[in-house]
Amino acid sequence: MRKNTRIFLQIITSLSAFATLYAGKVMAMSAQEGAEAARADGMPRELFGNTGVFTQITNTVLYIVGIVSVIMLIYGGLRYVISGGDNKKVTDAKNTILYAIIGLIISILSFAIVNFVINTIGNSASSALLLTPIC
Repeated sequence: MRKNTRIFLQIITSLSAFATLYAGKVMAMSAQEGAEAARADGMPRELFGNTGVFTQITNTVLYIVGIVSVIMLIYGGLRYVISGGDNKKVTDAKNTILYAIIGLIISILSFAIVNFVINTIGNSASSALLLTPIC
């Protein structure tokens, strides 16, 4: 009895998995089609490229990181001025300035790298769309 129940459960599980995969394949959308389906009025039409959603999100995040690093640079400068010659405070202030400069450099480089990658993906996606025939 247990063996028959086990086989029956395996058959039901296999059929359910097949039905789920088949339905997913039938209803599958590309990323661009999914974005078009979820797009409201006034939202960008593209995921990638100069006006794409991903470009806007990454630019905003990288601008925030850049602003925070500039604020930390100013904070480190103020700590250096206020340190009053205390070696521990001067060292802490210098470390704050150093890490803020490193953060600023990393944010500028990451801004350039992310924009390069997004523009490259956007160009390849748009050229792929141009090459595929519309049925």
